[in-house]
Amino acid sequence: MPMKKEDIETLIKKSISDCIVEIEDLKGDGDHYKATVISKSFKGINKIDQHKMVYNALQGKMGRELHALMLITKTE
Repeated sequence: MPMKKEDIETLIKKSISDCIVEIEDLKGDGDHYKATVISKSFKGINKIDQHKMVYNALQGKMGRELHALMLITKTE
């Protein structure tokens, strides 16, 4: 079952509390999203670890309920 973009945003915000999240449904199918996550907590952390923080926030749903996620992370 596809995941709602609001659910993705909620999970990320619960884990990275100071973040701003923008979610875009790329194909309109609820399975292919683009997420831009902006957070001060990414400062000094390399991109791979920033992405790991976001994937960890998804609590194992990546590859299951969430099929594809294009991820962009930025510091404020």
